[in-house]
Amino acid sequence: MNLNKKTVKDIDLKGKKIIMRADFNVPLDGTTITDDTRIRAALPTINYVLKEGASLILMSHLGRPKGFDKKFSLKPVAEYLSDLLGQNIPVVEDCLGEEATEKATEMTPGTVIMLDNTRYYKEEQGKIKTDGMSDDEAVAAKSQMKQKQKAMAKKLASYADVYVNDAFGTAHRAHASTAVICDYMDECVSGFLIEKEIKFLGGVVANPEHPFVAIIGGAKVSGKLEVLETLLTKVDYILIGGGMAYTFLKALGHNVGGSLVENDLLETAKKTLDAAEKAGVNFMLPTDNLAADNFANDAEIKLVGQDIEDGWMALDVGPETAKAYAEVISKAKTVVWNGPMGCFEMPNFADATNVVCKAVAESSATSIIGGGDSVSAVQKSGLADQMSHISTGGGASLEFLEGKTLPGIAALNDR
Repeated sequence: MNLNKKTVKDIDLKGKKIIMRADFNVPLDGTTITDDTRIRAALPTINYVLKEGASLILMSHLGRPKGFDKKFSLKPVAEYLSDLLGQNIPVVEDCLGEEATEKATEMTPGTVIMLDNTRYYKEEQGKIKTDGMSDDEAVAAKSQMKQKQKAMAKKLASYADVYVNDAFGTAHRAHASTAVICDYMDECVSGFLIEKEIKFLGGVVANPEHPFVAIIGGAKVSGKLEVLETLLTKVDYILIGGGMAYTFLKALGHNVGGSLVENDLLETAKKTLDAAEKAGVNFMLPTDNLAADNFANDAEIKLVGQDIEDGWMALDVGPETAKAYAEVISKAKTVVWNGPMGCFEMPNFADATNVVCKAVAESSATSIIGGGDSVSAVQKSGLADQMSHISTGGGASLEFLEGKTLPGIAALNDR
């Protein structure tokens, strides 16, 4: 995948209509936005487009609606953004209907409209369930859905002169509004968010500074196998935390009590440890753990080593481990962090995650935080502004680090 992509700064925008895919998949409490991070992250590109004398059509998905459902409308986002931009942003409910065509046609430089949830339409994702169908019926149904997806992308493309993708969180999906649309437009460029993601994540993939430390946590090994495999060819240290640590410890013969374990991946875990040894990578596992007698903040807690008694479960790595990890991080030149060290949502099991967070913030390394929970932990710590880059896409950042092609980036114009 060529990462040298054109951005909004590389083309003339004056007097043009821009259709921009943003990531406004924000958390809502009813119609109240509880975290505006993703909206504010899109502002630099939005403001630049408007400053350059273009009109702007915004589109995004929100949640997982099954057809038209007002609970998943982008109207709260449009209202919030209206206040930030100082102009009313109308929402077009049916983004493939006549109203959308009319609104787009009427636009003048400096104005903004928003198309409602692109996932109101099955053809956005281009997937169809084929349960109960014969092989021939399934092939025909999938082909028909792909044609509908192309028709949706073509319709969206008809509204504008230029396509801008600034939704890195969905760049790993070949959806109508993220990738297929580029088949029907000549000018397809990135916004500033995707440009930044390419700069930092692309740099890690292509040419990281050493020592290179990867901190990998979270619940399961299964979601991180491919990134671990890729990182083994690049890093000097891998620091393991979270629930996934106990699959590795069990694979080494330790008793892990009631801790989270993927028993079907024990052999895979052994192979990963062997591969790390052959690659000369220091693959560090917890040497002590905080064990609890049940999954609750007010559970009885005790500090244990690498073996955990039956009836107890590890919910955080221990202070000795956190200190050892922090020491490694302090000497790093590049740090990638994906996944917390424990159940940080519960205060009694947040210590190790906080220690690691502080160590990353205080290090002189280029630090890249990717993945929803690690991003939440960093923001909760108040140290977010001390990180080099906080990725806006959990799944997308993982796939990028795995070396996979991201359709939403690959489809953009090369420089």
